[in-house]
Amino acid sequence: MKLVDYCYSITGMNWESHNNCGHLGHRIMCPEYSINHVEVKTFPVEEAEDIFILCWRLSDKGLYANIKPYKRDFVYYTGFKDGDRTQLHTHDYIELAYVIEGEFSQRIMGKDVLFKKGEICLIDKNCIHQDYLYANNSIILFIGLANAAFDEAMVDNIEERGILDFLRKALMKQKDTKQFLHFKPKLTKDETDARLEEMLLLLLKEMEYKDKATRYICKGILIRLLHHISTNYDFYLSNEQRKTMNWLVFEEITKYINENYADVTIKDLKERFHFNEDYFNRLLKSKTGMTYSEYVQNIRLMQSEKLLRTTALTIDEIADKIGYNNKGYFYKIFVERYKMTPAKYRKMIS
Repeated sequence: MKLVDYCYSITGMNWESHNNCGHLGHRIMCPEYSINHVEVKTFPVEEAEDIFILCWRLSDKGLYANIKPYKRDFVYYTGFKDGDRTQLHTHDYIELAYVIEGEFSQRIMGKDVLFKKGEICLIDKNCIHQDYLYANNSIILFIGLANAAFDEAMVDNIEERGILDFLRKALMKQKDTKQFLHFKPKLTKDETDARLEEMLLLLLKEMEYKDKATRYICKGILIRLLHHISTNYDFYLSNEQRKTMNWLVFEEITKYINENYADVTIKDLKERFHFNEDYFNRLLKSKTGMTYSEYVQNIRLMQSEKLLRTTALTIDEIADKIGYNNKGYFYKIFVERYKMTPAKYRKMIS
């Protein structure tokens, strides 16, 4: 069975099975009632779960929805007018939305964003947004991830660190950063990502078991899912988000350089942060006015000055300690910076 067929089956057209579900229905789809109020949607699953999945099917007959896992089977139904919106809201969990069929529009941080078939949106906990409702025969899958599901340990076990480092910094550590990520598959037009949909189908079916192993199996599938997205999708940011992301990466890179200044190389940075050499030079230049080489040299010279002031190490020992095996080169750049030799500098400050 394909993912789209499964989602049709769990949001079936059998009217006798539809149930408005009281307060749960309000969580599944709350129509707009105020242009000023922002709701905080809480994790909707009553059991102690880390992940839940909500499936929406939008048609000219209304919205049909199903949520898993839940203590009983149901299909939620509500009517709507074309162009209606949900109430402005945030979540106390991270949300990943995938468009299985059709298109899906959201207003995120005051801007309208269109997600087409096969595209993904990952929304932070504090990101204010609302959903547009159109009778366009669309199917959207929402995956809610609690803190316990999207934790440091899980991210660290994923081999591909490029985009996931962005996710860890942006969605985990920076709780006050309001943002979202828009992923587009590296596929030709109208081509479906069969591997991704296979994993999503496995995740949905596993929710039906609800046994002691479900939590761990779902987390394993999620690791595969995020790894797949990170290597097979391009992601897009607004200019404001890109500035924030660049600053977070800059902080991580400079922290690493400062902790490893004696033996750090550009190859180390490329292997650790998964960017090319030009990126490091551009980023450091934009934030400090220095290239990578100039920045490392500046750190080393500052450390040499500190060692001259606070230790009894010889000049050669200091040069070696800060990463210069070529003592002549160390003397040369020290004199260029301080207009005197290291020995004269030490004598002056003593």
